[in-house]
Amino acid sequence: MLFFFTQPLLAAEKFKPFVLASNGPGDFVKTIVETKDALKGVGFTLVGEYSPYKDAHIIVVTHPELESLMDEKKGGAYLAPLRATIAKVGNNIQVAYTNPQYFSYAYRVDADLHKFDLMFENALGKIEAFGAEGLTARKLKKYHYTFGMEYFDEPIKVASYDSHEKAVNRIEKNLAKKLKGTQKVYRIDSTSGKVTTFGVGMSKGYAADKTIMDIIDFKELKQLAHLPYELVVRDGDIFMLSGRFRIAITFPDLSMMGDNSFMRITKSPDAIEAVLTAVAGGEFDVPEETGSFF
Repeated sequence: MLFFFTQPLLAAEKFKPFVLASNGPGDFVKTIVETKDALKGVGFTLVGEYSPYKDAHIIVVTHPELESLMDEKKGGAYLAPLRATIAKVGNNIQVAYTNPQYFSYAYRVDADLHKFDLMFENALGKIEAFGAEGLTARKLKKYHYTFGMEYFDEPIKVASYDSHEKAVNRIEKNLAKKLKGTQKVYRIDSTSGKVTTFGVGMSKGYAADKTIMDIIDFKELKQLAHLPYELVVRDGDIFMLSGRFRIAITFPDLSMMGDNSFMRITKSPDAIEAVLTAVAGGEFDVPEETGSFF
């Protein structure tokens, strides 16, 4: 009888996008160093760092098992970069990280990532999950914010080349030039070398990370691990997730209307697409100044 009672409970378990590891007085720079050392100490590979604005630092890590998922699952390319963040809020230093299980469901990767939950917890600690009221695995696997907005399985192909190498080289060259205010945060290659994920920071216009986060990351616990955005190269094709999905999946409880809402960033999804398309060497026919979230 126990089996029949536990199954519905397990099915209804809710997940949140981020985990708060610690929150209290401390030294910002020292915490960054300690966080990196702790993550490397439990077996993560550090692949990049990013400070999108003052008092905010993102550490991107991966692991060989995550790199292998990039080959096995399309969603693995977005799951491979896990993030830990350090944010100074008032007199406190918040350390947080992405919830691997939440994003495995959101990116439709059928794999048990409990190992990485434990690695983060052992390295940094765990106080509480946050960032949403919570979504079940079932809802995450078919998530979209509202009618007419994209699902995970509706990525945008921003450019295409006749080889993986040419596609990767074009992105590398444009990021080296900091095209349209971009910054290379990380590059992760799959085990086979046939899939590559880039993390791209953005600093200009409606695509700017600070511009967007100033509006939507307004709560006490900072959802800084939303950044940076991804470009994925597979079989010579370059993809990105629609901003209407990518922003919503990390801010699923954000209201549609109001001072801190999706309506305040209506121009951002198209602006992000325009910037990432340019980095990929593709063409985008909607000016960065225009566009709509809905």
